[in-house]
Amino acid sequence: MNIFHIGLPRSFLGVPNSQKGSKYVVLSAPYDSTASYGVGMRFGPGAIIEASRQVETYDIALGKDFAECGIYTADELECDRGSPEKNCAYVKEAVSEALKAGKFPLLLGGEHSVSIGAFDALADEGSADKISVLHIDAHADMRDEYEGTRHGHACVMRRCREKFHAISVGIRSYSEEEAAEIKRLKLPVYGVNFKPEEIIAKLKDEVYITIDVDAIDPSECPAVGTPEPGGMHYPQLIALLEALFAKKTVVGADVVELCPIPGNHVSDFLAARLAYKIICLAESNRK
Repeated sequence: MNIFHIGLPRSFLGVPNSQKGSKYVVLSAPYDSTASYGVGMRFGPGAIIEASRQVETYDIALGKDFAECGIYTADELECDRGSPEKNCAYVKEAVSEALKAGKFPLLLGGEHSVSIGAFDALADEGSADKISVLHIDAHADMRDEYEGTRHGHACVMRRCREKFHAISVGIRSYSEEEAAEIKRLKLPVYGVNFKPEEIIAKLKDEVYITIDVDAIDPSECPAVGTPEPGGMHYPQLIALLEALFAKKTVVGADVVELCPIPGNHVSDFLAARLAYKIICLAESNRK
């Protein structure tokens, strides 16, 4: 017996890790240097991957196991803890490589600022005019600058909307500055009471999804940096994603802001299931 091959690989879902024939690239950005309340999101990607190794890979709703559909788990991305701008550039480079290779990037955070790098990569691919961003979050993230940077977690959707059409869902907290900007620009911002078909009808044919897990009610997902009461329920989020994938072409996604609680793996497992569900839906709706 070769003891070096005992157990599951340290990859997403614990599946054999190979770039050859892969369609989905799992990228980890362990960064939380602009976090302003709870800190520890840098441990989020590792916790998601660890929990994913215990996820049952047969999807009951879709009636199929997607674990062997071609998932490659990349090494953790380099982080620059002193410069949010440089850190976003590292993420941009990785997402750009995935897109150029024709892969579906699934980015795991880390705090939400890592998504700026993904937006920049998509924009550089010339996709700004044809892609909408579906933003699922508790917070509007529409500050122009926060605590000395324009590339922090509170500025994510301000930077996004400078390039892309975007719709925000699950929002239940923002500042007076953000409220004024939302009103001035007449931005499509929804709380937790919405009809999926109404959201989807306002999106372009191609969509990038950014999910801050604090969109989900803290009773179901407590391990976040800034929990907000009155959130979405997990089945409600999945129903939105199912409707989205059935109608639109999703080009990539991120799951961010998991802040693991030692000894409590509920949120880790939820985030892992959510990340895998995105892959399952993408694969089942591939054209």
